[in-house]
Amino acid sequence: MASFNASVRQSGKTYIIDISGDLDAHTSIELERTIQELIDTGRTNIIVNFSKLNYISSAGLGVFMSFIDEVRSKGGDIKFSNMPDKIFQVFDLLGFPLLYEIYDDENKAIEKFQMTAS
Repeated sequence: MASFNASVRQSGKTYIIDISGDLDAHTSIELERTIQELIDTGRTNIIVNFSKLNYISSAGLGVFMSFIDEVRSKGGDIKFSNMPDKIFQVFDLLGFPLLYEIYDDENKAIEKFQMTAS
């Protein structure tokens, strides 16, 4: 079975989900749970840091699509950071850069949330 981990840390009013391992149909439920817990507690400024992700399947991609409307309707957003090239290529091929802001550096994504809050 694939190894996957999702952990949350905070930077001001922004919540960073660090994901690592393989995000597929077997492991995507952990990410779904993590994002839903954030939303349920009103924490909707979310950055997903991909720096340690090795693999993503269509099920993993679907997790992000399933939450984006809810997060944005609550005044938040989901931004992506630190994607390895092979992960970015999958997102790019499917048009995700048109729907999501993707940053090379997590701090730039945090700054973007801070700019929109002021």
